[in-house]
Amino acid sequence: MVSLLALLAPILSLWLWYPLFKKHRRAFVWCVAITTLLGIAPALLIVAMRHEFMNFALVSHLQVISGGLFAAIGMGVVLAIVRDVLWLVLRATAGPTRAACILRPRWTVLGMALAVGLNAYGLTQGVKLPQVNEHEVTLPRLPAQLDGLRIAVLADIHATPVNNAAYVQALVERTNAARPDMVVLPGDLIDGDAPTQAGNIAPLAGLHAPFGVWSAPGNHEYYSGYDAWARVFNRLNLNYLANEARVLDVRGQKLAISGVGDPAYGRLSEQNSDPNTPEGVPPDVQTVAQQARAGGAQVHILLGHQPKMARSYAPHGIDLQIAGHTHGGHIKGMDRWIVAPANDGFVSGLYDVGPMRLFVSNGAGLWPGFAVRLGVPSSIDILVLRSATK
Repeated sequence: MVSLLALLAPILSLWLWYPLFKKHRRAFVWCVAITTLLGIAPALLIVAMRHEFMNFALVSHLQVISGGLFAAIGMGVVLAIVRDVLWLVLRATAGPTRAACILRPRWTVLGMALAVGLNAYGLTQGVKLPQVNEHEVTLPRLPAQLDGLRIAVLADIHATPVNNAAYVQALVERTNAARPDMVVLPGDLIDGDAPTQAGNIAPLAGLHAPFGVWSAPGNHEYYSGYDAWARVFNRLNLNYLANEARVLDVRGQKLAISGVGDPAYGRLSEQNSDPNTPEGVPPDVQTVAQQARAGGAQVHILLGHQPKMARSYAPHGIDLQIAGHTHGGHIKGMDRWIVAPANDGFVSGLYDVGPMRLFVSNGAGLWPGFAVRLGVPSSIDILVLRSATK
């Protein structure tokens, strides 16, 4: 999406600022040039990061700023649509003279100022530490003995020099204070290469829960050097599950916790040991389902990063898929109109997908390339499992 919008940036800029053309041509040229540059900046920074043209710490901080301005441009385009629709309506109903007031340059300038201000506020919300939020999740097959089991979800941390070790340490403290029975991390824990950035997630080793801490890959693990990060996660005792299920004895019942690979498999990364060979594994839900059944699991919880895969996972005897990836959609309106359609309708919260329940977390961190949140706060989620038979 970032690359597509970067290609469209010149056209969108011309459209956005055309009311300035007749009376303020110099300002028009400057506004179009600056908006175009800001529109392509996020894509340029991704290229710089992947090819190590710039220090990763610097790129991360620049991404936060450019991502906020990028979001402001997107909001400006929405305002341009509203502006031009109003112009057409007024022209048809009240005539060209009345309609001309809509195209006064000051309204476009004020609209963009509002967009920049809103997204600056959105950045402050994006970098805030998340609150702990509890959600009750009823599972039809959950044994009564497991009623009340508490599962903490830390999704999409995207640890970088922006949300660094201090940020992650605060997540760990808030999560441990909620006293979960189990902690799960369903992907996108990191960004950047493992040799230089592993310290950002080192505090995750401090997570504690009676029935373990479990993690699974997301698409950013594949972008950032899958094999190297897998070694880091296992060193931190995060029990990294990639097409693997473990059957646990929980309160005398058999509970399977599993994780699958991500659909991003096959994408080549400069961070791989061999940049021409994909690392990691593709998602294989059949394997984890067989492992869970072989272990006699009475209930099966799957960590599957991308919620758009839910309909293909549901027929395999899975009771609950825990996902992330969407960041809740970032901005009200954008969540339902853009992010949900791109993820098969799933964006945030609980869904029934055939016999399976799906929980999509808003995420506990931020991707620096788009850190804006408006009306969609980050979250440390506690899922309180409920039995339908209790």
